[in-house]
Amino acid sequence: MFGVRAMTRFYFPVAIAALLLAFWFSPDAQEIAAGVAIFLFGMMMLEDGFKLFGGGALEKVLKQATNSTTRAVTFGILSTTVLQSSSLVSVITISFLSAGLISLVGGVGIIFGANIGTTTGAWLVAGLGLKVDIAAFAMPMIAISVVMVFQKSKPLRGLGYALAGLGFLFLGIHYMKEGFEAFKDQIDLTRFALSGLLGLFVYSLIGTVATVVMQSSHATMVLILTALAAGQISYENALALAIGANIGTTITAIIGALGANFQGKRLALAHLIFNVTTAAVAIIFISPLRMSVDWISDLIGIAPNDFAMKLAVFHTIFNVIGVLIMLPLLTRLIAFLQARILEPVPDISTPRFLNEAVDEFPQTFEVALRKEVNHLYENAAELILHGLNLHRDQVFASDDIEKLVRRSRSPLEVDIDERYEHRVKSLYAGIVEFSTRVGDKGFAPEIADRIYALRDVATDIVQAVKSIKHLRKNVLRYTVKPQGATTELYDELRTEIARIALEIRKLGLADPESRSALWLDQERAQIEEDARMTSKRVETLIRNGSLSSVAATSFMNDSSYAYGAMRMLIEAARSYYIEREGGRAEVERLLALDDEEINEARGGSAAKPGDSSPGNSVTRSS
Repeated sequence: MFGVRAMTRFYFPVAIAALLLAFWFSPDAQEIAAGVAIFLFGMMMLEDGFKLFGGGALEKVLKQATNSTTRAVTFGILSTTVLQSSSLVSVITISFLSAGLISLVGGVGIIFGANIGTTTGAWLVAGLGLKVDIAAFAMPMIAISVVMVFQKSKPLRGLGYALAGLGFLFLGIHYMKEGFEAFKDQIDLTRFALSGLLGLFVYSLIGTVATVVMQSSHATMVLILTALAAGQISYENALALAIGANIGTTITAIIGALGANFQGKRLALAHLIFNVTTAAVAIIFISPLRMSVDWISDLIGIAPNDFAMKLAVFHTIFNVIGVLIMLPLLTRLIAFLQARILEPVPDISTPRFLNEAVDEFPQTFEVALRKEVNHLYENAAELILHGLNLHRDQVFASDDIEKLVRRSRSPLEVDIDERYEHRVKSLYAGIVEFSTRVGDKGFAPEIADRIYALRDVATDIVQAVKSIKHLRKNVLRYTVKPQGATTELYDELRTEIARIALEIRKLGLADPESRSALWLDQERAQIEEDARMTSKRVETLIRNGSLSSVAATSFMNDSSYAYGAMRMLIEAARSYYIEREGGRAEVERLLALDDEEINEARGGSAAKPGDSSPGNSVTRSS
């Protein structure tokens, strides 16, 4: 990351100095530079507009479009054709791949298709932009878009940004074309033309550098096409520039992958391999490709001297050939990527799903946060059970929790404070920090509400762990060695918490369609009843001499922590697992117990957890 920043600091003054030198050398260079700048600004507005206007539609389609390689490639072609931005498609794909919403094979397929889709831009510019006064269309589009971006409706604003972006694209093409036309009267750039193999390599390198600088192969292709139409570069050198532009476009995916996980980095490497391989094939077979372009041009009626349209044909041919070459090798490519960029050994103490790549889009933001909250719960559940002197795996495999608890007398060597700091608190800090970004993202209110709800789930989980930390000392004191009624009381608390942890696990493993909030309501009511009954039982034990006042005081404090932990775990499970919308949710809201009913619940009024839980519940101890 330091290297990227250092490169940026170096690049900025060099770029400014180069522009000022070009402006001094020729005033007409200002018009070309302004055209490029306006074009790039238009692309940014177009991308922002589609993000705003799409309302997550593009992301939803992307999730459904990767069930097969053919569908993934087709989606890459169509989405890039519509958006006219392979960069945006690449960023979305990396984001979804990093969030685990699509497979690596699907992501690579989309990148293959995007390389074909990006060639449609060259056809539009060569066939329309250079032959029609598109500046006449640009001005009305920009004027109308300004009115739209000030509307309250998000789709209207998004459409306004997209329209403005399209207008600026047209305007940028116009100024680039005018600038090269003016150059023609002063300087003949064709004097710098290079033929043969040397020209092929030199101009491919120039095309690569230009695309890396502008981070847009579309902008590079427009620059090449306008210069070619003005006669400022030779057709042969224009072909080489187009090849170089294809290599340079990988920089966007590489930059996007810097903040991604290992899957995002694999996709960026696949993009680089694909584009370099395609470029190499185009350079090696440049002569047969030129012959193919001439043949296809004659076939579809392109004039022999219409080199701009021929360049568009060439751009399409070599990208299609690249896909045809790489598709049969896709399995080997995936195997190479997996061997070259290994999946890191999971570190349960650090965020696993939260990275810069997934916070680009609402859906990936929410999915990544949901997975990280589940990661936090897995760590917390282990720590909670270990804090109670129980092995998590044994609890989750048991069909008789009460019996398991009675047998669990050996103390577990666990530093609960150290594990809390490194396996719970660190993750919670990452979740809180990540969720605060939602305020700067402009997400829809309903999405922001769900993200904040997930943050609250994390808070409940952490509070439950803190409560168990308070129990740890007396659990070791009274349950390692049987001490009559006191041990029985603590065993009952351990049993209750372990059983709830087991039921939450079953809830997580259950089919989402079959999950019910009613069990959670019944469980919450039973917890309140048990808390009341525990107080009465302690009073009875003190009166008959089975429990000392000192042990009773300690237990009452500990039971308060224990029941608090149970409440928070139940509430966290409700918020995390139970759907909030739909007919089933509405019915359950009508049937759910309100807080007053829960507080008034008595032993016989609440159903046993086995009646409605997502799996076969163990019998409650009372």
